Amino acid sequence: MKFRLVVLATTLAVASCAKRPDAIVPVDIPMAAYSNQGCEGLAQELMKEQANLASLSKQQNQAATGDAIGVFLVGVPASSTFGGDKEGQVAVSKGKVNAIESSIKAKGCQ
Repeated sequence: MKFRLVVLATTLAVASCAKRPDAIVPVDIPMAAYSNQGCEGLAQELMKEQANLASLSKQQNQAATGDAIGVFLVGVPASSTFGGDKEGQVAVSKGKVNAIESSIKAKGCQ
């Protein structure tokens, strides 16, 4: 009985750990959200969103590392428990980057 409880607690702790940014699937954002911008505006928006994604990815990596350490030492994914997980924000940012890049290609921008 004790063994089953330990296995269940370990499984739940590991399952709630923060994902690495490369394992996060982007949110599907329609290309139409950026269709009213010109090539220069899209290029600026892309640079801004890529910088935002890099920042969020760094924070998400730190959360994933913190969770791994927390589970190993204490048995609790500390970063996810205390709001360090940025998975949703990373997914949205990835979706925006994909939509902007698709819009740039569709307009034939250089």
